[in-house]
Amino acid sequence: MSAKPQRAAAKKKQPAAVETSASIEEQTAAFLASGGKIEQVQSGISGQQGGYYSRTTTGKK
Repeated sequence: MSAKPQRAAAKKKQPAAVETSASIEEQTAAFLASGGKIEQVQSGISGQQGGYYSRTTTGKK
């Protein structure tokens, strides 16, 4: 007798985009009301430190 294959658990359905947008809007309003400030950052700039281009290479493969 061969074992019956088991199924993986079903993933939860993602919330609708409208629901997510409303949530972000509420969180942003709460952040600003508590004295938070939003910084404008130029396009193409990342908040991550380091990254691919900061790694040194030896030229060897």
